[in-house]
Amino acid sequence: MTRIARYGKFVAHDGRAQELAEILLDAAAKLDADPGCELYLINRQADAPDVIWVTEIWRSEADLKASLRQVSGSPEAAAAMRLVRSAEMIELDLLGGSGLPAPGPATP
Repeated sequence: MTRIARYGKFVAHDGRAQELAEILLDAAAKLDADPGCELYLINRQADAPDVIWVTEIWRSEADLKASLRQVSGSPEAAAAMRLVRSAEMIELDLLGGSGLPAPGPATP
């Protein structure tokens, strides 16, 4: 099993970052019930208030893809994307670190 780690960088339209953050924070709260999502953090860049970063760790690629299928085309995803001027997703090779839970079983 290979965990998936990602950073998402979202640049909101001027003055819309708080709205975007609220939508993403709501999504994060819903992911508490998803055993495949090990970490989903929402951050605002300190020196660039229109930039929102999302830090994600998923138990497996299958778990990430299942979550993406659930939100794809949803009203919440559409509302968030209307607030975004640009977006970038950075895929990472997860090496480990403090606070990371022990790997759980992968989903089929």
